[in-house]
Amino acid sequence: MSTNVYETPLSSRYASPEMLRLFSPDKKFSTWRRLWVALARGEMELGLPVTPEQVAELEAHVDDIDYAAAARWEKELRHDVMAHIHAYGEQCPTAMPIIHLGATSCYVGDNTDMILMREGLMLIREKLVKVLSYLADFAERYKSLPTLGFTHFQSAQLVTVGKRATLWMNELLMDLDEVEYRISRMALLGSKGTTGTQASFLELFEGDHKKVKALEEKIAAEMGFDSVVPVSGQTYSRKVDAAVLATLSGIAQSASKFANDLRLLCHLKEVEEPFETHQIGSSAMPYKRNPMRCERICGLARYVMADAMNPAFTAATQWFERTLDDSANKRVSVPEAFLAVDAILNIYANVASGLVVHEKVIARHVTEELPFMATENIMMDAVKRGGDRQALHERIRQLSLEAGRNIKEEGLPNNLIDLIAAEPMFGLTRAEIEAHLDPARYIGRCPQQVEEFLRDDVRPVLKRYASALKKKDTELTV
Repeated sequence: MSTNVYETPLSSRYASPEMLRLFSPDKKFSTWRRLWVALARGEMELGLPVTPEQVAELEAHVDDIDYAAAARWEKELRHDVMAHIHAYGEQCPTAMPIIHLGATSCYVGDNTDMILMREGLMLIREKLVKVLSYLADFAERYKSLPTLGFTHFQSAQLVTVGKRATLWMNELLMDLDEVEYRISRMALLGSKGTTGTQASFLELFEGDHKKVKALEEKIAAEMGFDSVVPVSGQTYSRKVDAAVLATLSGIAQSASKFANDLRLLCHLKEVEEPFETHQIGSSAMPYKRNPMRCERICGLARYVMADAMNPAFTAATQWFERTLDDSANKRVSVPEAFLAVDAILNIYANVASGLVVHEKVIARHVTEELPFMATENIMMDAVKRGGDRQALHERIRQLSLEAGRNIKEEGLPNNLIDLIAAEPMFGLTRAEIEAHLDPARYIGRCPQQVEEFLRDDVRPVLKRYASALKKKDTELTV
């Protein structure tokens, strides 16, 4: 490791080995070579003067890339594609005359980008499924555990710990739908030529349009695609990059919402992220258990959401059949979005698989607020015994304000039940009032909602991608 040059933390700290390999030089340039092989094979099969020996020679050197030679040629030519053509040709002297025949730089550059983005989305899909599986187990386990619901981060009606987890999961299912859609819509650029007219290939095939179209079909099939884009300039539409990064941004948004919720729950001491035996929460305050993993999710998510603007601006400023101001931006913005979302999901899986629930703290918070929530039921019980609903409502309002003042101004426990029990107009004994304080009476259909959601929406997805669940989680490095 070089210690006197900058390296992105996405590589050194956050992203997984599999995502780093996907966007590595080896993967990129070996894919270029596979595309050159596919081009040569297709041209040979359609009758151009390309020999089986030349194709075999190209195939034999797909992976042994001479980077020193490529760097030497690029320094001279100032063109990365031409540099790699020459480096490839030095290894394949017999095939050198037919490498890149009829093609332009975007044949290897853009087709490779489509291939890498599709494979990247497939990796992201697996990790989304992994997170969903951990949250599904969590939701099932805590589907009936009452907890305070919050609106405006103020105490509201009760929910359950498991029901809250379904909100996180539902957004991930939306993201998964987006990922699946993007994968299904990915098409190869194909062999379109310098301005998308395929004029060079039409010339090679002496005006035979069917062979020009057949060449694209052969290349797409060899690279594992069902289709090519119908029309293009020299490049595929940069709206594809914008759409893919919008999908990645959606995942970042969902993960950040989860992480922010958990940071607030950690403050309440109700639910916490995993904390290892020798982990240090603060260099100055030894007692602290900072939610650093969720904070990292939020930080990386913020980066992805901002990064997603890059291809949007790029798509909006492309000139006619192509311009090159997209190139430098794409080299940075697209891979780093994938690396960052990969890191986010690695952390998300780690947190979701080890969530710590403090049930007694949750119960205490519920008990502190439940008297306020029970007032409507208490009032209706008193009406059934002959009370005046309007008078009872006003009296409960007054007593609730008094109890609130005791809590906020005097620091006293919630004594609303004592106040109601001491009020003759309600006509209820303390035992009758306390019968309304069972939290399970205030969670509505939470347990049933969790069960139905898991059965109808989540389990089918987990079953469909069962192979992804068998893969080992990425170990966090920090």
